[in-house]
Amino acid sequence: MWNDPIVEEVRAVRTAHAQKFNYDLKAIAADFKKQQKKSKRQVVSLPSKKPVVLQRTKVDKEN
Repeated sequence: MWNDPIVEEVRAVRTAHAQKFNYDLKAIAADFKKQQKKSKRQVVSLPSKKPVVLQRTKVDKEN
């Protein structure tokens, strides 16, 4: 199987970061938010879109 070195590096960094917080998702998310505020970069949040519900149609079968 072929391995992409960039993907492997990203996975290693992600795993190391998760290990720092004992894989606690709330702690990981809090750290990301802390880093986000510290970076002073503009963060854009887009409103969520409502899903489009399609009407089911009856298909006439010709036999």
